Amino acid sequence: MSAASALRDLAPFDLLLAIEAQLRGGGDPPSTAGADAWTGLGFRLRERWFAVPGDEVREVTGRPRLTRVPGAKPWLLGVANVRGKLLTVTDLGGLLDCRAAGEARDQRVLVLDLDGLPAGFLVDEVAGQRRFVPEDQRPAITAPAAFQPWRLGAFHREGRDWLVLSLTRLARSERFIRAGH
Repeated sequence: MSAASALRDLAPFDLLLAIEAQLRGGGDPPSTAGADAWTGLGFRLRERWFAVPGDEVREVTGRPRLTRVPGAKPWLLGVANVRGKLLTVTDLGGLLDCRAAGEARDQRVLVLDLDGLPAGFLVDEVAGQRRFVPEDQRPAITAPAAFQPWRLGAFHREGRDWLVLSLTRLARSERFIRAGH
């Protein structure tokens, strides 16, 4: 049986775990039998709540002082020196066609270490680690078209909908890579 057909045969929650394993670079997903929960980092972007696989985010930091990059798209907010390393900071909402973010006290930057290069995504608020069980999964929760290529799934917990996105997949996309005008 091929890996693709094995993925098609998985229950939706197990499929999310398998996709997460593949994003980590593990090749064929390990067996997810008996998996009882999925943990991700929760955050708010404008009026929506999201979660990303916990291992995608290396750290969460406050909004650093930024230097604009000439000729960059408006969603590329700039670069910052964070502990001696250059970090590009992207307005995640702007990149995903939401209205532009104003500066707010609760904003944080989710930092990925993508193939040795740090990339930061500005979000409006971080909710911390969130644990979801299979009963929380809601495949019918809709998301705007701009989110679909990076959507891994959706949950309903704590009275709100949580869309699951892959920031790693987003950071490897042509849209992200082509940040210049």
